[in-house]
Amino acid sequence: MNHPGRWWHPLPDGRLQCDLCPRECKLHEGQRAACFVRQREGDQIVLTTWGRSSGFCLDPIEKKPLNHFLPGSGILSFGTAGCNLTCKFCQNWDISKSRDMDRLMAQAAPEAIAQAAQQTGAASVAFTYNDPVIFAEYALDIAAACHARGVRTVAVTAGYIGETARGEFFGAMDAANIDLKAFTDTFYYALCSAHLGPVLDTLRFVHHETRCWLEITTLLIPGANDSDAEIAALSAWIARELSPEVPLHFTAYHPSFKFTAAPPTPHATLLRAQHIARAEGLRHVYVGNVRDREGASTRCTGCGAMLIERDGYQITQYRLRDDGCCPDCGAALAGRFTAFRACFGNRRVPLRLTPQ
Repeated sequence: MNHPGRWWHPLPDGRLQCDLCPRECKLHEGQRAACFVRQREGDQIVLTTWGRSSGFCLDPIEKKPLNHFLPGSGILSFGTAGCNLTCKFCQNWDISKSRDMDRLMAQAAPEAIAQAAQQTGAASVAFTYNDPVIFAEYALDIAAACHARGVRTVAVTAGYIGETARGEFFGAMDAANIDLKAFTDTFYYALCSAHLGPVLDTLRFVHHETRCWLEITTLLIPGANDSDAEIAALSAWIARELSPEVPLHFTAYHPSFKFTAAPPTPHATLLRAQHIARAEGLRHVYVGNVRDREGASTRCTGCGAMLIERDGYQITQYRLRDDGCCPDCGAALAGRFTAFRACFGNRRVPLRLTPQ
């Protein structure tokens, strides 16, 4: 379904410029932007995937990953197709690089998604699998429908979004996990056809200018972005420019898509990165895509007590008070918390929406 785009303007030469992301694609009639899902149609740019999804699942919130946002809750997850980055190591390439619009489901209206989340007991809806920036109009419509029903919304994104759209998009999100892929522009340009600067701008904006809860993920690729110096610089920047309280997730890479020369990330690399990040002042550093109970668990920054113990996505111990404070010393844990009732667990449940 084609839907009018919100962020574009005409150029003197007759082309239309898309202002949604830093690529600023300039389109003649019928041309598609680099993300593939935005297209010029007459005198406007349209989103071609509004109301259509590649599928829905109920996931644990920790899978996004978010460890300080409604821990243990279930989240309704979905994506569409396409992406505005060209990451050669993409872990979801079958969705993000898809050009087959026929694979998208036809019944995915915003109200249907919000209703499904409410009926299944999901505390929130995640825009994930591919980058929600490219379907921002659709995500905003869904966010409005969800908020009307008391359901929260989460963006899992690379944060490659333009200044024009940034405020409206993240202003509608309750939480976001932003993928900081590396800390050099060389990496972003060579492996993603993008630049580091706009991502750092997005991180600053989300943390300082919105109420959206922020967590960050860095996929460590052996030999590409896992040096001690780069990990230290990335961690120091987060502590200095954002806050030592922003959670950082170091996750393991598995060879995929067009970048298969590097081996899987050793567990030791993740632990080394965690140690470096903590030494740079970050207080909540996690390891992911591996089985590591200690590396996935949350401790109090005041007294060191175990607050949330995790085994995979399963919470095996939850001691945090309902007000988000440590029961032992009373120190507040940074995040967004409500009363803990039960853990969604490790399971992933495919879901089919009922047509409205």
